[in-house]
Amino acid sequence: MAQKYAFLFPGQGAQAPGMVKDLAEAFPSAQKVIDDVSSIINLDMGKLLWESDADTLSRSDNSQIAITTASLAIMAALKDKGVEPSAAMGFSLGEFPALYAAGVVGFEQVITLVRQRGIIMQKVCEEIAAANKGHAPGMSAILGLPPETVKKIADAIPNAYAANMNSVKQTVVSGTYDALTEMEERAMKSGARRAIRLKVAGPFHCPLMQAAADEFEKVLEPVEFAEPKIPLFSNVTGRRAESAAEIKASAVQHLTHGVLWTDEEAVLAALMKEEGGDWAVLEPGPGKVLTGLWSQTEAGAALPAVPVNTAEAVNSLPA
Repeated sequence: MAQKYAFLFPGQGAQAPGMVKDLAEAFPSAQKVIDDVSSIINLDMGKLLWESDADTLSRSDNSQIAITTASLAIMAALKDKGVEPSAAMGFSLGEFPALYAAGVVGFEQVITLVRQRGIIMQKVCEEIAAANKGHAPGMSAILGLPPETVKKIADAIPNAYAANMNSVKQTVVSGTYDALTEMEERAMKSGARRAIRLKVAGPFHCPLMQAAADEFEKVLEPVEFAEPKIPLFSNVTGRRAESAAEIKASAVQHLTHGVLWTDEEAVLAALMKEEGGDWAVLEPGPGKVLTGLWSQTEAGAALPAVPVNTAEAVNSLPA
């Protein structure tokens, strides 16, 4: 029976200076992806990926296109090895390489959309920061409390929103500065192990990003989405995406809605069990955050995910 692969694509924050350099040197197809992206957006992607410092890469207008380029370069190298996805899902930004993997958008489309998305989000975050100087909205990670508990606390605080359901042990909350301060205090009193204010550009995946959603909706309007060719999953619903229309709507809602990652993981696990066969779970992108989150699931304990972001990792997979 042929090997099946589920691809998990990481989101913003996974970037690192020098990512996929050895891969591009080892696989001409990966280097071609980087060259093609450079041509499409008129930006030297090799320089951005390999010569930028961490602060430069962390900007939304840089990190989003950099991570997507890295993920697509890895996909090209994997394809050379005969490794292609039978299911795909992405965390936040990672939904866009997942859309490409599922055939929903083409190469030039996904690059153009991600580039515009990153620019829009960077601009809106700078506007939010300027309007709230020294007191800017953001995100906090709550560790050691069940997601249901975190959501209940956040729902009781104006301008606090449970944004990323990362795992049974970690939930990220977005909100105003004061709302996050109150959220952290209440979470610790409720038994959280830690409450960490994250170093992010803005309050992602909550209604405070509505201006970015409105602007990105205009960018998406003329773009045609195709029906997914393989099972694809949605951060917005936490379920399998059923149609091109739903996927396109979710791409806008995505900016103001939470990431239901734990729900997606459960649905993917159920799909793999139902379909049967020999499955492997890969994380084709920089870092290994999603590999770690998958390991905290029941399915992940039985079938560990494998991060794939170097030439060695690609070559270690069975041909």
